[in-house]
Amino acid sequence: MTNENRGDKKTVKIANPYLMFLGDAPDQLAAKMANGVAKWRPDWCIGQFRLANCKADIGLADMSLEEAAAAGARTLVVGVVNQGGFLPDSWISSLEKALDLGMDVASGLHMRLTDLPGFAAKAKRLGRNLYDARHPTRDFAVGKGKFRTGKRLLTVGTDVSVGKMFTSLSIEAEMKARGMKADFRATGQTGIFIAGDGVSVDAVVADFISGATEWLSPDNDADHWDIIEGQGSLFHASYAGVSLGLLHGSQPDAIVLCHEPTRPHMRGTPHMPMPGLQRCIDANIAAARLINVDTRCIGVSLNTSAFSQSEAERLLQETEEALGLPCVDAFRQGAGRLVDALG
Repeated sequence: MTNENRGDKKTVKIANPYLMFLGDAPDQLAAKMANGVAKWRPDWCIGQFRLANCKADIGLADMSLEEAAAAGARTLVVGVVNQGGFLPDSWISSLEKALDLGMDVASGLHMRLTDLPGFAAKAKRLGRNLYDARHPTRDFAVGKGKFRTGKRLLTVGTDVSVGKMFTSLSIEAEMKARGMKADFRATGQTGIFIAGDGVSVDAVVADFISGATEWLSPDNDADHWDIIEGQGSLFHASYAGVSLGLLHGSQPDAIVLCHEPTRPHMRGTPHMPMPGLQRCIDANIAAARLINVDTRCIGVSLNTSAFSQSEAERLLQETEEALGLPCVDAFRQGAGRLVDALG
């Protein structure tokens, strides 16, 4: 494990290489978390470990716990989700065996690893680390809104699950390819496994979300960019509080609007129509400028995975003309034009 300074604090990073634990996932969607890690950090993933009746496959080499330990795996990452976010009894022996073989264990589920009877004591006895990515391990101050050095970009959305994490990671990758100073700042469980650390802000008490975001993106070099993973949407009744906390805590110099164009309504709330893109941009800019009067929207990222190449290109062009902003599918096309727009 390594430590990274965050202002006057330190955070522990999850050690890689990872062995991705898929358990008995009933379908591919249940392994969405592991799949995201494998796509964005393939060099950190040594393989996948699946129980006998697992129906998911993220394309990594199947390995036993013993094989993975011999190959140098340092952390077994529970990369599968289930209804209720609990740790089934059928998984426990595998998690305990990973500790015995010298691996740390990390999980993004609601149920804490430390709540498993005897598990924390066993890890401590063996000198292993447990990482519950869903749950912050420290307290945060309330946000103060004070100016911080460095630059910050926040991805925002018309709705939940529209590609904010993928867009953020695409922007970070483009910046690093250009030799720019940039770091992806994770605010959700999957992002934390991809970054190695972060804060799952939806598990932070509401009053402290902006403070947690300030801690996550502290003072930095004048030419350094923190790319902060957005969550939720200002227009979603269920999650707008987290979205607003991120806007205030990140004090973004730039925002990128993310959108999935096939949805007729907000996810999980069929009585709530999707907001127009310009309306969403205006609302996010207005909220951000309560803290940073210079915040600007530099572009739009559409998730065009449901469209053919030609359909996607047409939709992107039409959206760009309507908004007067660069419009790309950051994952499909890369984030070059978004980075260009930063000037």
